[in-house]
Amino acid sequence: MENSFLHMFLLVFLSGVFLLGSGQKNSSSEDTIKEERKPVLLEDIPSTAAFIDGAEVAVVGFFEDSGKPEALEFLTTVKNIPDIPFGICTCSQVLSHYNITQNTISLFRMVDNKRQDLEIQDGNKVDVAKLSRFIRINELRWVTEYNPMTAVGLFDSAVQTHVLLFSDKTSSLHIERINKYREAAVAFQGKALFILVDLSIKDNDRVLSYFHLKKSQLPALAAYYTADEEQDVLLLDEVSVERITDFCNAFLQRKEEEKTSKPEDNLFREEL
Repeated sequence: MENSFLHMFLLVFLSGVFLLGSGQKNSSSEDTIKEERKPVLLEDIPSTAAFIDGAEVAVVGFFEDSGKPEALEFLTTVKNIPDIPFGICTCSQVLSHYNITQNTISLFRMVDNKRQDLEIQDGNKVDVAKLSRFIRINELRWVTEYNPMTAVGLFDSAVQTHVLLFSDKTSSLHIERINKYREAAVAFQGKALFILVDLSIKDNDRVLSYFHLKKSQLPALAAYYTADEEQDVLLLDEVSVERITDFCNAFLQRKEEEKTSKPEDNLFREEL
């Protein structure tokens, strides 16, 4: 019954959008594609798990009551964010499996195996802007581009080691650099977050200066540990998977050794 209702709900909603769009004489093909975009209907636990595991970032709308206004807001959000896969589910077995007790928008990210929930309580208005902000803040990927929104999600992650690549996206070498950087990032899942700082954006100069770097020294890597703000920098003549991997491993090993050092050793250092 609930799946039949959802099919009808999606059909009615999307048909209404189509009719509204058809009344505009000069709608572009891009607008048509945007209007037709809809979430994947998830009807059982295996298909839901496969959907979540199949992308760096996936968003699922879990609805106990798909007749609430937030369901319409969710469908509109799906159309506004084309670079992330969306699913929708009303199956009680699936909701129970994911411990859903009220209408909830859940974002799953592979980089740190983290799930972020936006639970929608009665009387709590949730609109497209709020949903979009929730997604953009929390959509950490193998390589996350730094901006004021993603910065919030980066520091909210339990992963305390951040590795930054300083590069200019307008450079002819940028695509080659970022491909190698992403390749290296996969091996550090759950250990380090990989961040791109695009220096063609002027506001990012302050991030560069925080690591005492100049544009003339780019490209460069920086490692940062959020708990004690320790940092390390590596200047690069060229970006390679091997150099990125070695730099990250060395930084992680040093932080691990600091964690496991004996208390009396730390006391001895303080006395010196």
